[in-house]
Amino acid sequence: MAVVVIMPKQGQSVESCIITELKKKKGDAVQKGDVLFSYETDKASFEEESPAEGVVLECFYGEGDEVPVLENMMVIGQPGEDISSLLGGREVPEDESEDKIEPHSTGHSSGGAMESATTTSLTGEIAGQGGSSVPLNIPAGTSPVSPRARKLAEKNAVDTSALSGSGPKGRIIEKDIQAVLQDRPKMTPLAKKLAAEQGMLPQSSGTGLAGTARASDLSVPVNTVYSKDYEDRKISNMRKIIARSMHASLQNSAQLTHHLGADARRILALRKKVKAMQEEGQIDINITLNDMVCFSVIKALKKFPNVNTHFLGDSIRYFNKIHLGLAVDTERGLMVPVVHNADDLSVTGLARQFKEIAAACRNGSVNPDILSPEAGTFTVSNLGNYGVEMFTPVINLPQSAILGVNTIVPRPKDIGDGVYAFVPFIGLSLTYDHRSLDGGEATRFLKQIAIEIENLELDV
Repeated sequence: MAVVVIMPKQGQSVESCIITELKKKKGDAVQKGDVLFSYETDKASFEEESPAEGVVLECFYGEGDEVPVLENMMVIGQPGEDISSLLGGREVPEDESEDKIEPHSTGHSSGGAMESATTTSLTGEIAGQGGSSVPLNIPAGTSPVSPRARKLAEKNAVDTSALSGSGPKGRIIEKDIQAVLQDRPKMTPLAKKLAAEQGMLPQSSGTGLAGTARASDLSVPVNTVYSKDYEDRKISNMRKIIARSMHASLQNSAQLTHHLGADARRILALRKKVKAMQEEGQIDINITLNDMVCFSVIKALKKFPNVNTHFLGDSIRYFNKIHLGLAVDTERGLMVPVVHNADDLSVTGLARQFKEIAAACRNGSVNPDILSPEAGTFTVSNLGNYGVEMFTPVINLPQSAILGVNTIVPRPKDIGDGVYAFVPFIGLSLTYDHRSLDGGEATRFLKQIAIEIENLELDV
């Protein structure tokens, strides 16, 4: 009996997943436990295994497609098995027929009669009168185009003369046209018309709504032999998600950043102390400067509950507990996992939690639920290890603020009796949503973080 494979729901906040690779395709034999496809959520990747032995009878989505969770992905059964009852009215794309080709076309059709006349068999013969056969003559330097590919090319003003087909005997198939459309921006009807008539191409990104290419964005193709000194690379799905989030954050909030320095002598002394304790075996966890700063942030948030909030437009949500997000740099991009109920943890517990979620992010096993912006109430982003002295972190909406932690630099300070000395200062950059917080309150909160850092006590 045929089995339907659905797109799993990885976490309560996940609504759709993106197919990164199809391991098995229609017609492939599979064993139970074989990996069928790999997919990713906002920031984690997964593999789906086959629940049964058989053959892939149908695959409804391809690589790069965004699939709603719990949607049918594949059907696995025995060869020739009737699966019409499992399709539920879904239109299944028909395969490109291998026994039909058309002479190469630039995308302009002169009518159904001509199209019918040019359809021939791949053996290179067409039936003539009296049962004789006539060889198929394809012009030199051209490739045959399948009917579906030709229709799609005409609809989207794609010039097939410069394409190389990936189908049988070099035939241009629908997949080749789709690949071209994926790498160029969408075009307005007028732009499509000009592109078809004048052979013009859109720029890498359009100036219309949502990046749509308008007629003014078209240009004559560049001589790539002499003039093209660059390469356009398709961005990853992860980068697309990060780009959308960053743009939405700056577009939909009133962000402002305040900068302040905190005397770092206290935490540097504590860092030296806990490092010695770890070497002596008194503690089993490495407590870093970042752990100490985050512990200080939690103390400050307890005194400023208005910062531990979500701005929801016409209301503000106040949280009784502190759910602290930590920006983590990974090979796949920036992730912000959240430690729930961080205010219940000691500094050693907090350090252990941070290391666990950072490792999960880097190896791709992190729970998607703790990556949602709504999961956290405040975020810390630390660029101090890179020597950054000041930066403007971007708020993880709908949170009301985010703290950027900078490197430690020596600065002059009055140490008493009019005596000045160079003292190590750690830079703090607080970005806040001015719709949720006023400047005075944000400044007082930032100052409180500095006070907590300068007077930190650790119970280890």
